[in-house]
Amino acid sequence: MPEPLRDTRTLVIQLRDRIADLIREQGLAPGDKLPTEAQLTERFRISRPALREALKLLEQDGVIYVEHGRGRFVSAASAVHVERPITVFESVTDMTRHYGYATVNKVLSIAEEMPDAVTAGQLRLASGERVIRLERLRLHKDEPILYCLDYIPRSIIPSRLYDIEWGGSLLDLLDQYRHRPRMSAATVTAVMLPEDVVERNDLRDFGPALLIRETCFNASGVPVVYSVDYHRGSHFSFSLARK
Repeated sequence: MPEPLRDTRTLVIQLRDRIADLIREQGLAPGDKLPTEAQLTERFRISRPALREALKLLEQDGVIYVEHGRGRFVSAASAVHVERPITVFESVTDMTRHYGYATVNKVLSIAEEMPDAVTAGQLRLASGERVIRLERLRLHKDEPILYCLDYIPRSIIPSRLYDIEWGGSLLDLLDQYRHRPRMSAATVTAVMLPEDVVERNDLRDFGPALLIRETCFNASGVPVVYSVDYHRGSHFSFSLARK
């Protein structure tokens, strides 16, 4: 019997991945029926509500489909294996771990400020509302692989900035204030790091980057983070499936 789910990703995300692995391991083809909820809860030793959330994610990803009264079936999309789907929403910590990186977060700066027009628009801020600007480097074996800027509405984190540990997971931090991001909208561009960032942080060897601008929303659809992340091109690649 498989070991219980124990790593630091949420149980639902873990379970989604384990069911996808099960489909591949058992050689289930498009049109084949998925095991029943009872069989899956027993196999993975998980609650039925968590299982249904994981199955819903697989359905949203197009891996399975539901026929009411008959059950859940493997879809044609399951035959397309995408190593790192860019459409998956996950924390940067989880993403880097998936690549095999053990990252250390280095906080470069933290400040409260007035947002520029783009940031205010992405976060749907009213005139005069301020943001927390978090600037960090993610390092793997002392090598910078990610330069990250995160903007959070000041109103959702009322604590004093210096009372907060900013080096950990931002998603977990927002969860403490009941604003954990659940989905996002993003754009991807191939760029070089801005020259002032290179000079200020001694990042001359960083090279080309994949710039991902991402607005993250909580469960109520309220934007809670606007992120501008530069993924070092020599260390990251993303895939997609089209249908």
